[in-house]
Amino acid sequence: MFYERTIEKTLRNIGESFPVLLLTGPRQTGKTTLLTKMADSNRRIVSLDNPTIRALAKHEPELFLQRYAPPVLIDEVQYAPELFDYIKVYVDTHKVAGDFWLTGSQTFHMMKRVAESLAGRVGVARMLGLSNSEIAGSHFSEFAVKPHELIQRMDKIAPMDIAEVFARIFKGSMPRLYELNTVNRDEYFESYLETYISRDIRDLSQIADELSFLNFIGIVAARTATNVNYDALANEAGISSPTAKQWLSILVSSGQVALIPPFSNNALKRVIKAPRMYFLDTGLCSYITRWSSPEVLEHGAMDGAFFETWVVSEIYKSYINHGKRPPLYFYRDSNKKEIDIVISMDGVVHPIEIKKSAAPKDAVKHFSVLKAIEKEPNESDVLSGAAHLKTKIGDGAVICMPADILPIDGKNWYIPAWII
Repeated sequence: MFYERTIEKTLRNIGESFPVLLLTGPRQTGKTTLLTKMADSNRRIVSLDNPTIRALAKHEPELFLQRYAPPVLIDEVQYAPELFDYIKVYVDTHKVAGDFWLTGSQTFHMMKRVAESLAGRVGVARMLGLSNSEIAGSHFSEFAVKPHELIQRMDKIAPMDIAEVFARIFKGSMPRLYELNTVNRDEYFESYLETYISRDIRDLSQIADELSFLNFIGIVAARTATNVNYDALANEAGISSPTAKQWLSILVSSGQVALIPPFSNNALKRVIKAPRMYFLDTGLCSYITRWSSPEVLEHGAMDGAFFETWVVSEIYKSYINHGKRPPLYFYRDSNKKEIDIVISMDGVVHPIEIKKSAAPKDAVKHFSVLKAIEKEPNESDVLSGAAHLKTKIGDGAVICMPADILPIDGKNWYIPAWII
């Protein structure tokens, strides 16, 4: 079974605007499947997973482009970065939009070569696993706290109870687990990790000890939905803090983890500066942290962290699927006042709290810490150069498990997690 992908419209727009489309993202998220479906009959399709073809691309890139002349889809292009200079020459000569469609699951070195060779010629998109709305057969716009628009979604997607949500969290977002019911989840993720380590990570000279890196992945997974503390990660993994920072950056650049930066404004004092980290596939995260079933996970010590991780990843994917950088931040200060997500766009911020329960009380109590950003900066701050940017606070939300979208007060709403 093929699941329609929301990002397809974004990819078609890029293909019509740039000579080169590059689709990146983690392994097995459906990049090649989607582009193959989108390709018309005259587009050649070639994969550099084939060692013979890969050798031709690496050692005879000009001859490769003669054999596989555009329009062409080149899968796993990171295996032959030598192609990029020749693609540049080709597109500068022919100037035809959509000539090259490229996919790459390993972005560490590839993106540097792309920036050097194809700047101004390539449109880059990222693709992650299936979103909840895609699994349900819906294709919503990026998430925003617009209650009247969100109400319209209620008739387009079936409601989910907490058991169904945790079944979805436990299974994760990899398309293969949904396309084939016969696939064993545990075997799939074990194979996925082996492939990720052996094919993506082994190519990086800075990863000398694969077992230590696998252990590090487990430590990060156990800390999903927490603030990054490189010293703590390093101590637990038995590595140095610089190594922990480097290894976490690899997980981010390969699409396994998202870092949400802290919301900052000069009007806000004592704000914690460390980013917050989230695993982007909750199924892989739950497998790594060794939860045995959705029911055990739902009632376990990490239930809140996994629910928050799932919600944040769904919001994050909603922007990625529309070719947009997620405008997501979080707030935490030295007084331990915290707001899970702050969406900041068009000069307006929207505070969001994430709770597993149906109608959590006092969930919006920390939203008031943002009031300082609505005030005009005082004269002394202006003279000292410490003036803040006056910013409007828009509607807020508590994303949880109510049966409907319901008002909390004049500015804040309960929003069901399953309509994101």
